[in-house]
Amino acid sequence: MNGPEIHVEVAPALHLFVPAARRTGTTPLATDGVSTLGHVIESLGIPLTEVGALLVDGREVPPAHVPQAGETVRVRPVARPQQVPGAPLRFLLDVHLGTLARRLRLLGVDTAYESTDIGDPALAARSAAEKRVMLSRDRGLLRRRELWAGAFVYSTRPDDQLHDVLGRFAPDLDPWTRCTACNGLLRQATKEEVADQLKHGTHRTYDVFAQCRACGRAYWKGAHHDQLEAIVERALAEHADRG
Repeated sequence: MNGPEIHVEVAPALHLFVPAARRTGTTPLATDGVSTLGHVIESLGIPLTEVGALLVDGREVPPAHVPQAGETVRVRPVARPQQVPGAPLRFLLDVHLGTLARRLRLLGVDTAYESTDIGDPALAARSAAEKRVMLSRDRGLLRRRELWAGAFVYSTRPDDQLHDVLGRFAPDLDPWTRCTACNGLLRQATKEEVADQLKHGTHRTYDVFAQCRACGRAYWKGAHHDQLEAIVERALAEHADRG
């Protein structure tokens, strides 16, 4: 490009998206004089889902602003907790985030998850149709215009992923109310109602059960309960601290 030159400063929280040369101070950037600021920001590698305020010479502008020569642009991250207007807060996760999906469901958060790779267009269409926030580490997916809303998952570690999502969106938590397999709601069940799913030792040892209203899967406080309880208690403690 040989068009107008602007000066761009990217907040440290967004540095992982941009080349190393643009991570310090304010750096010059040539534009074509026609593209919107949103397009320019995306051309740097930053998904707009991660951008909060865009400040041009100190005033906030929308992504549709067309940069003019000599302007100084400051790119800020999304404010936390992030508000998602217009719909109940619900999530959609891509095929790579299965553990995060199960942990969100464990906490009672409405979380749809695609266990197979259905492709970016289909994911974006589902996000729009069901008004779900798309969570992904795929920057290309997060740039699709038809998304209802989206967010980049910054870590590859499930513990950090959960901490980040809860901190960013502050969803209401209602642990032990959703099926971790299908996202359906749970109900209390008798041993007789779920007997066909129980091995002999489980049938003999446990008396308290829940069952998914959607897929019928049975739940009880089995061998992994302490580990799950620790995840729940940690999340509730963090939620209380934020409140």
